[in-house]
Amino acid sequence: MKKKVYILSHSHWDREWYLPYEEHHMRLVELMDDLLELFETDPDFHSFHLDGQTIILDDYLQVRPENETKVREAIAKGKLQIGPFYILQDDFLISSESNVRNMLIGHAECERFGQAVPLGYFPDTFGNMGQTPQLMKLANLDTAAFGRGVKPIGFDNEVLAAESYTSQFSEMHWQGPDGSEILGILFANWYSNGNEIPTTETEARAFWDQKLAEVERFASTPHLLMMNGVDHQPVQKDVTQAIFLANELYPDYEFVHASFKDYIEAVKQDLPEALSTVTGELTSQETDGWFTLANTASARVYLKQWNTKVSRLLENLVEPLATMAYELTGEYPHYQIDYAWKLLMQNHPHDSICGCSVDEVHREMITRFEKAEAVGNYLVKESLDVLNQAIDTSDFPESSSPFAVWNTSNVLKNDIVTLDVELERILFKEAYPSIGYEQLEAQDKKTYTVIDAKGQEINATISAEKIRFGYDLPKDRFRVPYMQKYVTVCLETTELAPFSWQSFALIEGQQTANTHSFVTQAGCCLENEHVRIEIQENGALTFVDKSVGRTLTDQLIFEDVGDIANEYIFRQPEHDQAYLSTAFPHRVEIVEDTPVQAKIKLIHEMQLPVSADERLLLEQLKIVDFRERKAKRSADCVPYVIETTITMHGQTKSLEVETKVDNTIKDHRLRVLFDTTILSEIHEADSIYETVVRPNKVSPQWENPTNPQHQHAFVNLHDEAFGVTVSNYGLNEYEIVGSTIALTLLRSVGELGDWGYFATPEAQCLGEQVFHYGLQVHGTPDTRYETYKVAHAAQIPLQARQLTSSGTWPINGTYLSNPQEVFELTAVKRRKADNALIVRGYNLSDHTVSYTVEKQGEALTQTVNLLEQPIELSNELGPYQILTLADR
Repeated sequence: MKKKVYILSHSHWDREWYLPYEEHHMRLVELMDDLLELFETDPDFHSFHLDGQTIILDDYLQVRPENETKVREAIAKGKLQIGPFYILQDDFLISSESNVRNMLIGHAECERFGQAVPLGYFPDTFGNMGQTPQLMKLANLDTAAFGRGVKPIGFDNEVLAAESYTSQFSEMHWQGPDGSEILGILFANWYSNGNEIPTTETEARAFWDQKLAEVERFASTPHLLMMNGVDHQPVQKDVTQAIFLANELYPDYEFVHASFKDYIEAVKQDLPEALSTVTGELTSQETDGWFTLANTASARVYLKQWNTKVSRLLENLVEPLATMAYELTGEYPHYQIDYAWKLLMQNHPHDSICGCSVDEVHREMITRFEKAEAVGNYLVKESLDVLNQAIDTSDFPESSSPFAVWNTSNVLKNDIVTLDVELERILFKEAYPSIGYEQLEAQDKKTYTVIDAKGQEINATISAEKIRFGYDLPKDRFRVPYMQKYVTVCLETTELAPFSWQSFALIEGQQTANTHSFVTQAGCCLENEHVRIEIQENGALTFVDKSVGRTLTDQLIFEDVGDIANEYIFRQPEHDQAYLSTAFPHRVEIVEDTPVQAKIKLIHEMQLPVSADERLLLEQLKIVDFRERKAKRSADCVPYVIETTITMHGQTKSLEVETKVDNTIKDHRLRVLFDTTILSEIHEADSIYETVVRPNKVSPQWENPTNPQHQHAFVNLHDEAFGVTVSNYGLNEYEIVGSTIALTLLRSVGELGDWGYFATPEAQCLGEQVFHYGLQVHGTPDTRYETYKVAHAAQIPLQARQLTSSGTWPINGTYLSNPQEVFELTAVKRRKADNALIVRGYNLSDHTVSYTVEKQGEALTQTVNLLEQPIELSNELGPYQILTLADR
C-alpha cells in the first residue's frame, strides 16, 4: 500500500511572547494578507490551519475590517480552517470553567464565522490535563492533537537513551480518569516537522529522506502527518510546488496538501489494534524532568493571583448573582459577561498566563485583568441592586438599617463579613459639600448593634461614625452626589447555607458586653473551641485540631534558596544551602483582639543574599544552558522581613494566613513548608475537574532534583488515620518533599529562557508581595472531601450590601441546594439561547455517587453537554465525572 503524506500548512500563533502583543499582531496582519492573496492566486493550495483559535480572526479584522467578506469566503470554502477554541490556553493554570468557556465561546465564534475543525488542539500546551478526554467528548470532539506530555521523541524535546516510550506510536488511545476515551495524536517530531519544504531536487531529497524516516518511525498507519509551519511562521507560498516535486521524486509515496479533517478521517480507518492507551494527565512524567515546564506555575506569581481573583469574580459572583436576579427582571447580561470572559481569556494563552514572556506582555496582562475585574464588579453591583430591592424587610424596625449577606459558594459558611452601613446622607443640592459635612459632624454620636431576622443580637464590631463623599448613578437621570455618614460593621455569620442569603439590621443601642478573647500568651497563642495555634520558640507554629485530635508541630517554616534558571524552569545553584526562617529571630504583634475575631502578626527577620553573583549575567548573555551554569548566590546579604498575619474567629477550623514581603532581592525562590508527618506513596491535588492522584516518587529517568507540580485550590497528604490539606489563593506550584508539603510563594528570575536571551527584570517580582493560604486537618480519608470544598469556598468572598427597599422575597432564603458532599459545583449561569438555568459540577471523589440539585425545592433533571446541548446521562455520577444540568 502506498503511504500517503499529509502536508498541513499552519502557523503556531502565540499572541504575545518574546515580543509584545502588538508587534506579533502586526506580523499576524501580514500573514493573513498573504493567505487571502494566496487563496486567490494558487488554486492548488488546499487550506491553512489557523492554529485552533478563533481570536486570530478578531485580531486580524480589528486592523483590516474591510477584509471580513474575504475571510468569511475563505472559511466557507474550507481554505481557512478555524477553531474550535477561542484561544490556545495553558490548561493547568486556568480554572476548570475557563477551560470550558474557551470551548463554549470558541464554538460560538466558529458558528459566527463558519465551520470549526473537529479537533481538540493543544500543540504547545505545557502538559495536558487528565480530564481532556472527558472535556473533548462533552464538546462533541473525539480526537486531540498535542505536542507535549507523552515521552518526548523529537525536535524541541529531550531524547533519552531508553527505548521504552509511554506510547510506541504517535497515535494512541487517551483515557481520562472517568473512563472517557479519545484518539490522541502526538506531534512526535514536533509541529514543525514539515516546515519550509525545499523546491529544488538536491535539497528536497535531503529533506525528505530525513523527514520521512522520522515520521515513519512513530506512525501507526500509512498516513503520515507533516506540519508545514512553526511559531509565527509566514506561510510557505510555494508549498504546492514543493509537493509537486516530492511526488516526482518519491513515487512510492503520495504527497497531498490537506487539512486535519482529511488526515484524521484517514487515520481512524487504519488504526492498528495494538495501539497504546495513555491515561490521565500527560506531563512528561517519563522524562528527565527538566522540561516539564511546571515551574511556570510560580513564574510571576502575581499573574496567577490576579487570574484567581478575576476567575472567582466571574464564575462565583457575577454569574450566580445575575442568575438569581434574572428571576426578578427576566434579563441576563450575556454580552457583558462574554466580554469579561474574553478579556480574561486573552490572558490565558500558555506564554501569557505562564508568565514566560517579556515584561511588556505581562504589563498589558495586568490592564486586561483590571478591565475584566471592573466589568465584573459593575455586574455584581447591578445584580445585588436588583436582589436587595426584592427582600422583604418589614419585620425589621422601621428606624433600622437592614442589610443582606450572600453566600454564592457551594459550602455552608461560618465566616466574617465586613460592610459599610449608611446612616444618613445630605445631597449636594441640599447643602454645599463642606456644609453638609459639618452638619453631619455636628450631630450627636450614637451607638449601634446588629440583630438578625428574629431580633436577636449578633456578634459584631461596629466602628465610630464616619463621614465621606459618595454618589449614585441613576439609570434615568443625572448623577446624584452627597455627603454620607456611615459605620463599618464587622459581622460574624454562622451556618450561611450554599447559594443563600441572610438579612440583618443595624439598630441604635448599646451592644451586650462581650469580653471574649481568642488571644493568650501575649499573642503567642490563638484558640477557639475547634483549634489552637501556638508560636514555637523557633518561630514555627504548632497547630492543634481538637476535633480530630491531632497536633502538628513545625508548621509555617519559610525556606529561601537561589534560582539561576528562567521563567520556565527553576534550578538551584550547585551546593546552595537553604535559608530557613527558624534560624533567624522573630517577634509577635497583636493586630486585633475583639470578640468577633483576632489577628496576630508573626514577623521573621531573615538575612538573605541580595542576588546571584556576577557570573549569572555573563552566563545568560552567553546563553549557557541553565543546567551547566556555575553561578552561585551573592555573598552580600541584606535584611528580608516576612510578615505573616494569622486570623481566628469563633468558627475557625483551619490555619488562615496572609504573608507579606517587600521583595528586595533577586534570583531566588521563597516557599513555606508544612510537615504533615505523613509518609505516603501518593498525594491528591486540585486540578481541572479532577482531584488528581499523583505519585510522590519520580520515574527512573528523572534527573531534576525537584519535582514541582501544578495545583489550584489545594494539595492533600493523608493516610488511613488522618490527613492534611494545604489551601491557597493563586499559588499554583507545590512540591511533596518526604512528609512535607512545600508551597511556593515567590520565584524571582531575570530572563525569559527558551531559545535566546531575553532580559525580564520585572520577573524578579521586586516590591510588596502578598500571599494567602491555609491549612486544615481532617480525620479518616472519607472526610477529606469536606476540606477540599472548604478550600474552594475560601476563594469566594461573602457579599454584603445594604437593603434599600422592602420587596416580596423572604428575609432569609436559599436559591440552590446540593446535598451531595462530593459533588462540587463550578458554574451557575444562564444559557444564551433561551436563558435556561445551567448548573455544572463534578464528582470530587474516586467513587460513584448519586446527585440531586434543586432550585428552590425543584430538582434539575435535564442533562446537557458542555456546549449546553441536551444529552442523556444516568442519575449517578462516576468517579471524577462532569455533570451539567439545565432547568429546561
